[in-house]
Amino acid sequence: MSWIVFIIIGALSGWLAGKILKGRGFGFITNTVVGIIGALLGGWLFSLLGVTTGNGFIGSLIVSLVGAIVFLWLVSLFKK
Repeated sequence: MSWIVFIIIGALSGWLAGKILKGRGFGFITNTVVGIIGALLGGWLFSLLGVTTGNGFIGSLIVSLVGAIVFLWLVSLFKK
């Protein structure tokens, strides 16, 4: 996957996770970082569960979004 697509998926999944959990986005840079961390975390979690979503754009977006939501949820636990 090219770096540009990786950044687009990271930004989109970070933005969506921010909308789902907080009701707003965090800005392009933060959304991208959250999405990239989410992609790594989601890939790890999905591999532990033995779940595959395919290698396409939608599959990557789903894995990244789930990972970003889990990441933001974990961060919110430590902020309290």
